[in-house]
Amino acid sequence: MKKFFKILGWTFAVLIIGMVSLMAIFMYKVKNGFPVSYETEIPEINFPTDKPLILLFSKSTGFRHGESIEAGKAVFADLAAKNNWFVYATESGGVFNKEQLLKFDLVIFNNSTGRILNDEQQTLLEGYVENGGKLLGIHGAGDDSHHWKWYEDNLLGARFSHHPLNPQIQSAEVILNSVPDSLVSAGLSPSWTHSDEWYIFFENPRDKGFNVIYNIDGDKIIPDGNILWMKEKNFGMGKDHPVAWYKDTGKGRTYYTSMGHAGSTWEKQEFRQLIEHIVSRTIQ
Repeated sequence: MKKFFKILGWTFAVLIIGMVSLMAIFMYKVKNGFPVSYETEIPEINFPTDKPLILLFSKSTGFRHGESIEAGKAVFADLAAKNNWFVYATESGGVFNKEQLLKFDLVIFNNSTGRILNDEQQTLLEGYVENGGKLLGIHGAGDDSHHWKWYEDNLLGARFSHHPLNPQIQSAEVILNSVPDSLVSAGLSPSWTHSDEWYIFFENPRDKGFNVIYNIDGDKIIPDGNILWMKEKNFGMGKDHPVAWYKDTGKGRTYYTSMGHAGSTWEKQEFRQLIEHIVSRTIQ
């Protein structure tokens, strides 16, 4: 009998160690991304001369929002057909090279997470934006797994903290703001009800000079993101909780929306309208 309980005890110990190890691996991937590999081979792209050129980049080495990524690809394909855009969809960083990157009118990080570009590729993208290029980040593109200061300063204007966990998906009213470039908000829905995984940042990008397109009332959601040993994630952003914003950076411009966690987000007419409007405004 003692042998039985000894075996049982060791079994439970192994299971607990295994669960803790898996949780630690998952948390590391969410925060840092892995495996880290950088593609450098230049792809063959037949660029049309009569269409706006869009790079849709969906690589993720951190948490992968697979359902939303695939839904986003499908929506961008539909919008490309509708608006006569050329969309080059890839998960290979080789396209971030001196010859090809400058040809694109807009780069979109479609829920890209983790370290997705090497140092040279990051520098090329920074120069691309500062010299007139445009960059749009969607949802996961704003988490804290990128470890890229220029990116955080010029796309996000804030440091990601957490997202709610109980419940993870919550409904809120998305409210249109007045922005300096009236063409950015022209024609957008003044307000709409939306369910998403609302990202919570340590700072408000409005305070860093970013122009907020949409916000929610952060006092009307449950922001608590505490889990296991992390007990300090029980705060929100307050009443003014931005969920879509933009900023002029050098001669270029960056846009970001924290909406877009689930594939169903892309079925929302108002969200699709926002994305289509940003792209159209950017490449005209």
